[in-house]
Amino acid sequence: MLVLVAPGQGAQTPGFLTDWLALPGAADRVAAWSDAIGLDLAHFGTKADADEIRDTSVAQPLLVAAGILSAAALGDITEIGPGVVAGHSVGEITAAAFAGVLDDTAALTLVRRRGLAMAEAAAVTETGMSALLGGDPEVSVAHLEKLGLTPANVNGAGQIVAAGTMEQLAALNEDKPEGVRKVVPLKVAGAFHTHHMAPAVDKLAEAAKALTPADPKVTYVSNKDGQAVASGAEVLERLVGQVANPVRWDRCMETFRELGVTALIEVCPGGTLTGLAKRALPGVKTLALKSPADLDAARELVAEHAQA
Repeated sequence: MLVLVAPGQGAQTPGFLTDWLALPGAADRVAAWSDAIGLDLAHFGTKADADEIRDTSVAQPLLVAAGILSAAALGDITEIGPGVVAGHSVGEITAAAFAGVLDDTAALTLVRRRGLAMAEAAAVTETGMSALLGGDPEVSVAHLEKLGLTPANVNGAGQIVAAGTMEQLAALNEDKPEGVRKVVPLKVAGAFHTHHMAPAVDKLAEAAKALTPADPKVTYVSNKDGQAVASGAEVLERLVGQVANPVRWDRCMETFRELGVTALIEVCPGGTLTGLAKRALPGVKTLALKSPADLDAARELVAEHAQA
């Protein structure tokens, strides 16, 4: 069984969309999305520097657009035949598009509102996120709470992401939990999936009222608790609430294992989730769609592991 996954914020790098836009029809598709959401996705995906695409209001729609575009290059979702789809943080909106819960334009419209609302919430207090590499999760979580930080992403494979004020993160850098090898600041502009994002939830809920979600066509696994969600309305409700609640990617991977997943493909800009899967899901074949050069290998993996 194949799972198709989409990465979250921080995976973007300058120019990462350039090669994808050279594919037939890709530039026109991205131009139409850009017009629909009032953001020049092609510019930000090809010419913008690291600071420009670190902006939450830019990074989030850019990531969703890249995920949808790269999956489309792989084939129609019914042809790809994943048994399962999931996304990390903002990647959940990409996964909702894969599952048919939202059409592409609706997904881009929602993520544009999400990015703007979260950027506004992040501007209230200077906050950020840092990844903890290594250590015991229980020990790390207790230590973070002592410092006033939130374990915003519990990613599995020995990785937890802490979120909070810059002062709290500086304290963490000086006082790491026992067993943690390294604390790595992430390329994000706020303490996402914490109480700092509460103001964004109401704005996103208002935006969601204009959407008519369909039930997922394939198994959709949620960040909230790693559970499969069969109702489109519930998927949308969870997308809204997840903005201010921790991502449990560890539980998503546990569900992949329980469902019998044998291969994982991570859409553009892939790498982060495949790295986690290699450590947490031994025996599962993984592939990251970093550029169109990876498409042939991805199609071979689809042929071997997709559902008939």
